[in-house]
Amino acid sequence: MRWTPSFLLVCTLMLVQEASYAQGNVRDTSIAMVQVTASYAYQLPTGDMALRFGSNNNIGLGTCYKFRSNYMVGAEGSFIFGNKINESNMLKGLLTADDQVLDQDGYPATVFLYERGYTVMAYVGKIIPVAGPNPNSGLLIKLGGGYMRHKIRIETQENVVPQLEGEYLKGYDRLAAGPAALLFFGYQHISSNRLINFQIGFESMLGFTQGLRPYNFDTGRADTGMRFDGLNGFRFGWTLPIYRRNDDTFYIR
Repeated sequence: MRWTPSFLLVCTLMLVQEASYAQGNVRDTSIAMVQVTASYAYQLPTGDMALRFGSNNNIGLGTCYKFRSNYMVGAEGSFIFGNKINESNMLKGLLTADDQVLDQDGYPATVFLYERGYTVMAYVGKIIPVAGPNPNSGLLIKLGGGYMRHKIRIETQENVVPQLEGEYLKGYDRLAAGPAALLFFGYQHISSNRLINFQIGFESMLGFTQGLRPYNFDTGRADTGMRFDGLNGFRFGWTLPIYRRNDDTFYIR
């Protein structure tokens, strides 16, 4: 399954139609609504992920349907990126005695290593209205599962290094993927005047991944066995609630 923005857009449009029948006053009662949230998280790795990568950034986009009962179901995707690589010795076989990688003309090449990846999650959640301006705000708990994928991106930019071009990159990039779990605990704020709507809290992801490359050039073998790739951090998201009030008018803010 591959997450795309168009997938979330289609889901949102379908849920908007359902939410159009849920009238009410957001100030006084919990109402049904569609929520679209764009978010950012700064994450620290744990487990096997920490052996390969340092801290990373994560940008997410998700949509959910919140019922009048304050339960919600949704889906979200996130893009993982960073430049802190701990497992950087995969290029040791390309280094000269001066610890340099040479390009096709024999000149020292500048090689950059980056972390790249993404997650796709489906989740269920619950709003517990113990705090906030109205019953649609409060403690937010989400549990979910989905898919995690990550690799080391290798760039030579202005240099051409034949050993790091095209299909050869697959022998060094440590691509791994597999099922993943999600836990989020935080706070959701849905403003009564529709101006300030956000989510903030602690998020933990755990991927049960495996190496996908049949052969690593530097080790002479494939990565085998289960990996436990953890990512923990605080996520902040700006939420767009879509609902109809009892005056039969849509509000999208």
